[in-house]
Amino acid sequence: MRVTVTAGDPLSTTTDLLALALWEDEALASPLADLIEPGDWTGKSKQTLLLYPRGVCPARRALLIGLGKRSSPDLDLVREVAAIATQRARELNVRQFAFALPVVPDQTPETIAAAITEGSLLGGYRFLEYKSNLKPEERHEVDELNLLAPDDAVEEATRGVARGGAVARGANLARDLANLPPNELTPARLAERARELATAFDLPITVLGPAEMREQGFGGILAVGQGSVNEPRLIAIDYGAQYTDAPTICLVGKGMTFDSGGISIKPAENMDAMKMDMSGAAAVLGALHAIAELRLPLHVVALIGAAENMPSGLAYRPGDILKTLSGKTIEVLNTDAEGRIVLADVLTYAQRYNPSAIIDLATLTGAISVALGPHAIGLFTNDDALAQRLLRAGETAGERAWQLPLWRPYREMIKSEIADVRNATGRQGGAITAAAFLNAFVGDYPWVHLDIAGTAWTDSKPKAYQPKGATGVGVRLLLQALRDWAQA
Repeated sequence: MRVTVTAGDPLSTTTDLLALALWEDEALASPLADLIEPGDWTGKSKQTLLLYPRGVCPARRALLIGLGKRSSPDLDLVREVAAIATQRARELNVRQFAFALPVVPDQTPETIAAAITEGSLLGGYRFLEYKSNLKPEERHEVDELNLLAPDDAVEEATRGVARGGAVARGANLARDLANLPPNELTPARLAERARELATAFDLPITVLGPAEMREQGFGGILAVGQGSVNEPRLIAIDYGAQYTDAPTICLVGKGMTFDSGGISIKPAENMDAMKMDMSGAAAVLGALHAIAELRLPLHVVALIGAAENMPSGLAYRPGDILKTLSGKTIEVLNTDAEGRIVLADVLTYAQRYNPSAIIDLATLTGAISVALGPHAIGLFTNDDALAQRLLRAGETAGERAWQLPLWRPYREMIKSEIADVRNATGRQGGAITAAAFLNAFVGDYPWVHLDIAGTAWTDSKPKAYQPKGATGVGVRLLLQALRDWAQA
């Protein structure tokens, strides 16, 4: 869907559908107000009312959407309202609709326009690639959203549309990747998708196969992937190397394209969802797409460890000891705790760039879902200043994170009697001990680990702009943090 900005009076605009977001205490101007029966409209949060003006204004339809109380403005609610408008426009089978830029306390026309654009594009997302029997009306998509702004706000709103559009396209790319079935998105195919992205933005890319990784000593990735016929890959894309005075930030993604658990095999129930175990990698690629589109003046390196964890006669086993790229050894106690083993190698590789920060995203533990549920990302760090950047960005972007401790007793729990570290410690503090394991492979570099296992996939619809399936979580948080960093 294309998003444009036009200066004009909403009630004088010709359109198939005019969306108006209104506060509870906001009076609707005539002549539309005269079409509302008493009690039909209050303006409460996300309430909708569809009106047919029948010539009292040029719009064929008017959709009122409630913003709730003006005293508690919420930018994320603006995203949801925009998603509701887009979905209603699609249901009404219109090709184009207009949305009047609302006034939101403490927000600029740019941030409001960005939120509307983001919510509209996220809310319009559907994954229909494998649906073969849909009717034309079921495949209908809205072609254009025209954002109506006051004359003096058009320039700011246009900037917001560019920003919100780039972020939403990045998040939707991440959703597409995580929704793909594992027979389609193997590690090699994920590397191909990464190469397509790099080519589109003329970015250098390195892809290492098993032979190159074996030569360099990637013992973790190779072990996890050795049980599958789909061989692992290490993917590195370099953006912004020309910004020599800018910080170097490594974004690291866990790319398990399917995780059966290996020899420590998972229960059959819900194993199909393990195609999304590469959601960290998807978020990194989605973020890089948006970074490149917005041309952020930063040096960002996207790093992905891609593998498939399968049981076979070649699979790694509980009891194995692995030598990683860092030289440290891992005692394998559970082959289903494989993501941290892959990340151990990738986090070590990241240090070659001498980064100002390393941020990894991974669907790492079921324990984080128990701790935080589906509404917050688990955040762990060795650098509180870096953590605060991401926590603030998450609040603004609508992808909240919550910091958990990495105290010394947790780091002691991962020590092994016969190797340097062990990859499993039992149920207690599982998300924390997994993060403590990763911490052993980041050296002295500022690092944040984002455990997105509870937020990367949903079987419900928690927000209007979030469909069932892959959420694309992490992209919006990263973009907000990196934009803030670039502007600091």
